[in-house]
Amino acid sequence: MDQTSHDRLLIIDFGSQVTQLIARRLRELNVYCEIHPYQNVDGAFLQAFDPRAVIFSGGPDSVMREGSPRPPAEVYRLGVPILGICYGQQVMMHDLGGKVEAGEHATAEFGRAYVTPTTSHSEVLDGWFSGDDDREQVWMSHGDHVSEIAPGFEVYGTSPGAPFAITGDPARRFYAVQFHPEVHHTPNGKTLYANFVRMAGFAGDWTMDAYREEAIRKIREQVGDKRVICGLSGGVDSSVAAVLIHEAIGDQLTCVFVDHGLLRLNEADEVVSMFRDNYNIPLIHADESELFLGELEGQSDPETKRKIIGKLFIDVFQKHANEIEGAEFLAQGTLYPDVIESVSFSGGPSVTIKSHHNVGGLPEKMGLKLVEPLRELFKDEVRALGRELGLPDSFIGRHPFPGPGLAIRCPGEITREKLEILRKADAVYIDQIRKHGLYDDIWQAFVAILPVRTVGVMGDGRTYDYACALRAVTSVDGMTADYYPFSHEFLGETATRIINEVKGINRVTYDITSKPPGTIEWE
Repeated sequence: MDQTSHDRLLIIDFGSQVTQLIARRLRELNVYCEIHPYQNVDGAFLQAFDPRAVIFSGGPDSVMREGSPRPPAEVYRLGVPILGICYGQQVMMHDLGGKVEAGEHATAEFGRAYVTPTTSHSEVLDGWFSGDDDREQVWMSHGDHVSEIAPGFEVYGTSPGAPFAITGDPARRFYAVQFHPEVHHTPNGKTLYANFVRMAGFAGDWTMDAYREEAIRKIREQVGDKRVICGLSGGVDSSVAAVLIHEAIGDQLTCVFVDHGLLRLNEADEVVSMFRDNYNIPLIHADESELFLGELEGQSDPETKRKIIGKLFIDVFQKHANEIEGAEFLAQGTLYPDVIESVSFSGGPSVTIKSHHNVGGLPEKMGLKLVEPLRELFKDEVRALGRELGLPDSFIGRHPFPGPGLAIRCPGEITREKLEILRKADAVYIDQIRKHGLYDDIWQAFVAILPVRTVGVMGDGRTYDYACALRAVTSVDGMTADYYPFSHEFLGETATRIINEVKGINRVTYDITSKPPGTIEWE
């Protein structure tokens, strides 16, 4: 989306694992920014992008290696503020006449470090070095180090392994730090970013209200009088995309909700009711549960189950979408992390973003053009936009739910009996989490029904029923996760409720595996 109405900040990515965190910090300051790999940034790109400021990310390479990543020389002649971070500092010093040396035991720093101020000061450090011990905790991760700063630069802060931990050339408004201000372990890092964007003159006008208006305008320009179809899952991404597009083009949008029979208790009714009753969005409710469950009968291998579900979903979606006359666009809830990943530092730019298509392969097969109104947003920004659009909290704050649904929470063969037991147990578990006020503290929570039966005693009689496992994890992005530390009282109370209220379960366990080595889902 063309953000010409906003001041824009360009982040040149040199391969850091935490470049996205830079963007997150800036978005929190209501500053619009984009991440682009250094390979894609040349003089023509800079002229077209017209940034108000530039940030160089960190990276794993060494500026002393021949062929190592570099920004274009034109960036230094833009006349805009530049902030270099870690490798970004080193490349700035190297390009501008300073000196970088290979890391040695005395100068390499990894992990927590402390920066102390020099006698020089810059407004980029306003609010820093204000503690009782006159130093700031930062997070270092560097082997090479700057041994000589470039002409025109001053030193504002030092650390044991980085004599030039914070440097700046106030005349050119170039600043560079050896540490990572974007990470959690640099507690005052956001202040540094706030000072930098203030000095660059950003208006801080990147708000959800502004985004909403601009997105609606762009959707109307792109679609015109043509029709759009949207694969609706009931998750927050597709729900927000659908409501936003409907606000832009009304009845030109038709949503297709494929019910594969693997949803949670009452989920299909909730999704359909919300969109039909609250938004009056044209919606095809494709109840294909018999088809899916019939094809899955007798299958126990998790990959086979996934492939069956994926193929059937594409077939069913295409069948119903073909009934919508004049449809030329397919709407998807692609998010900004998906876009960044598709143009990653290591992989280079991708022509398409197939790995993130919610209905993979359909645009090519159906000859549709994509509408992706959320492709500049992070997950929490999508939720903020959802609130701006008036979606109920029950949808905005929903935990992630996998495309294969309960199929991957039912290890082994899937049966209708096991699915019914699983739905009821999951409903009790989520109800318990909500009653204890824990839902928003947890990234994802669910019940898995295990492919074993165990002996139990209920009412002085012997039972031989299924065991289940409770799963709840905390995470930032789903890439890594840790189990949620429920109290024993909560777990005991929940197990009692499930056994008492759900016929078919007589044993409850709690999964305390982190990711890695496990995955969040069971299959």
